[in-house]
Amino acid sequence: MAADKRPVGFIGLGIMGSAMSGHVIKAGFAAAGYDIDQKRMDELARNGGIPVASPREVAQRCDLIVACLPGPAALRAVIDGPEGLAAAGRPGIVVTECSTLALEDKHAAKTALGKAGIELLDSPLSGTGAQAARKDLIVFSSGEKAAYDRFVPVYQGFSRGSHHLGAFGNGTKMKLVANLLVAVHNLAAAEGLVLARKAGLDPAQAQRVLSEGAGMSRMLEVRGPSMVAGDYPPMMKLELWMKDVSLIGQFAKALSCPTPLFSTSAQFYAAAMAQGHHEEDPASICAVLENMAGIGRG
Repeated sequence: MAADKRPVGFIGLGIMGSAMSGHVIKAGFAAAGYDIDQKRMDELARNGGIPVASPREVAQRCDLIVACLPGPAALRAVIDGPEGLAAAGRPGIVVTECSTLALEDKHAAKTALGKAGIELLDSPLSGTGAQAARKDLIVFSSGEKAAYDRFVPVYQGFSRGSHHLGAFGNGTKMKLVANLLVAVHNLAAAEGLVLARKAGLDPAQAQRVLSEGAGMSRMLEVRGPSMVAGDYPPMMKLELWMKDVSLIGQFAKALSCPTPLFSTSAQFYAAAMAQGHHEEDPASICAVLENMAGIGRG
């Protein structure tokens, strides 16, 4: 990128944000970022980025800002806090908000930033932290098309594709639909692999063979190896995934839309929580089914 371009801003440098900022830097952009965790700031500096002291300073330095935040309280603090984006006094900035949050939280954020002359895009991501590290994300972006167009080169820097889905909020709606499928497919992958193990098949071979057949799914491909190994390092912690499960349920209920397979899957994620898998990946749902099937991991 041209040397006189302002850096791309990143607020939230966790598993997703740190991977995304690293890819953007490798793509030739300058990047400035902020996180409450100093270790994440140090990592940004090691990757060639510019750590700054607050969201306000990110806004003072950057015209395009990527926000990847853990929840609505963090988003409100980033927007309206004394060192928040609105305090920068720089209208014309575009922020793309990549978190999975309730629609009302996204709309409240858009209204608050709009008062400061800042445009907000609703742009959740499809993909896990491991996929972010491989630049294997899809961006579900929605909002003003001109603002989206400004962000396309940045999206190309950290993802394998982006889609403009129309009116603000459609990105979150699409992400909730996508996560419904993740919930169901993850349970289906675990169920198939547990049946294969119970039948005496080699689980690793079953995962490979099934991934090539008509019943393959991205969850079988991405999370299947963890299920085979019985080891569930978090691409996303189950306790955080439960936030998404709750959002999907509320979304479908508000639309009076039946989701019988998703509703069934939600019970198994709750069981995984009850069995102590909070800090592990949602692939740990496989352990719940193994217990039900009487399969031990000796």
